[in-house]
Amino acid sequence: MPLTGKHRRAKSASLTRGFIAVSAGGAVLALPLITAGSASAAPAKTVVAEKSAAPTSVAGKEIAVREAAPTTYSVVSGDSLYKIAQGHSLSGGWERLYKDNRGAVGSNPDLIHPGLKLIIGAKSEAAAPKAAEKSAFKAETAEKNGDTAPRAESADRADRSERTVVPVAAEKPAETQTAVAYTDDLDGWIKESLAIMAQQGIPGSYDGIYRNIMRESSGNPMAINNWDINAVNGTPSKGLLQVIQPTFDAYHVPGTSMDIYDPVANITAACNYAAATYGSMDNVFGAY
Repeated sequence: MPLTGKHRRAKSASLTRGFIAVSAGGAVLALPLITAGSASAAPAKTVVAEKSAAPTSVAGKEIAVREAAPTTYSVVSGDSLYKIAQGHSLSGGWERLYKDNRGAVGSNPDLIHPGLKLIIGAKSEAAAPKAAEKSAFKAETAEKNGDTAPRAESADRADRSERTVVPVAAEKPAETQTAVAYTDDLDGWIKESLAIMAQQGIPGSYDGIYRNIMRESSGNPMAINNWDINAVNGTPSKGLLQVIQPTFDAYHVPGTSMDIYDPVANITAACNYAAATYGSMDNVFGAY
C-alpha cells in the first residue's frame, strides 16, 4: 500500500516589474527593473520629473553668461568712435558705442581723448542676468504649482541648448575675422573715408579723391598753406585736401575726429563740402 502524504507545489516568488531612471550625460533614460517579493519599484514618473527639472536654471544661466562678453577698450591717438566700432564689428556702429558710453564720453561724441576707457558690448552684459533670472523664476514657479509639463518642456529646451552651445561658441570668432583693417597710409585713409562716405550717402570715388589730394598736399596730412588769401584772412588751408577750419566745422562728418589734420576726418569733410557745392569730389579739377 503506497504511503500517503501531502504534496505541495513549490510557490514561486512573485515578481514585480518596475522602472528606474538612469541619468547619463544629462539625458534621462527609463530602464525596466524586476524585483523579487511583493514590494514594487519606486514610480518612474516622479524620478524622471525630478531629474529633468534640475538643469533648467543652470543651463539658462550658462547660455546667458556665454552670450555676454563685454570688453574694455582704451582710446589711443587718432581713434574715433566710428573706427573703434568698426574694428570690433559692433552691431549698431558708433551710435551704439556712444549710447553705451555716453556717461564717459560726454555730450559730444566727436571729442574722445587718449586713455579714455570705453565698454564695448555693455548692453549684452546687462541682459545676461535678466535672462538667467527669468529662467530660474519659471522653473521655481512650475515646481511650486506641481506642474510636470512645464518641467519636461524646460528640460527639453535645456537639453537642446546644451547640445548647441559648442557650435555657437565655435562660430563666434568668425565674426571678428570679417572686421576690415585699414593701413595707416594714404591708401588706407582713402579707403576708410570711402566706407564712411558710403554710410553717410556722400558721393566720391578713390580716383577722384586721390587726384585732388596729390594736387593739394602731395599726400602730406600735416600740410598747411600760409601764403594764400585764406592764410591772410587768418584761416589757412590745412591737411590732405587743404580745408579751412570754418569749412571743416560746417561739413564735419559725425563719428570722425574733430582734428582737422586727421586724414580721414579731413577727407570726409572735404568730400562732404564738394558734394554740396560741386556734386562730388570727382567733379573738382582745381582750387575749390
